[in-house]
Amino acid sequence: MEAQPPQTNILKEVLLPSVIILAIILSGIGTGWKLARGKSLNNTTSISETGNTKAEKGKEVGSTDTKTFKDEAEGTIEEGGVNGEGTHKLLREGGASQTAALTSSVVDLDEFAGKKVHIWGETFNSTKAAWLMDVGKIKVVE
Repeated sequence: MEAQPPQTNILKEVLLPSVIILAIILSGIGTGWKLARGKSLNNTTSISETGNTKAEKGKEVGSTDTKTFKDEAEGTIEEGGVNGEGTHKLLREGGASQTAALTSSVVDLDEFAGKKVHIWGETFNSTKAAWLMDVGKIKVVE
């Protein structure tokens, strides 16, 4: 008579690990859903959200994240980038060499075209402009 292989315990080898894996997946989904519903990570305001469609002196819009948007500059915003970089530019005192190319992941820069502003942003490397900044917050100066 041939010896039969010992019977495997299907509960220990298949079912239990499957249940544990399923529980881990479901708890991860539940945690992600709860975190997403609990608090918004986007701490921003825009002119249109405040009901004021004019960029008036003293008006501040954008992110409150001062760790990411720590670089500052002041000047007048104009449409069009610098040598193909950015969607807008910041004309600063000191001439063309001081002009910064601007883009924004947070603020609609079109609302501030022609205005003198103080901006907070994050500087990025640029090959075509002296300075490329992702604007996170704007305050209208004039």
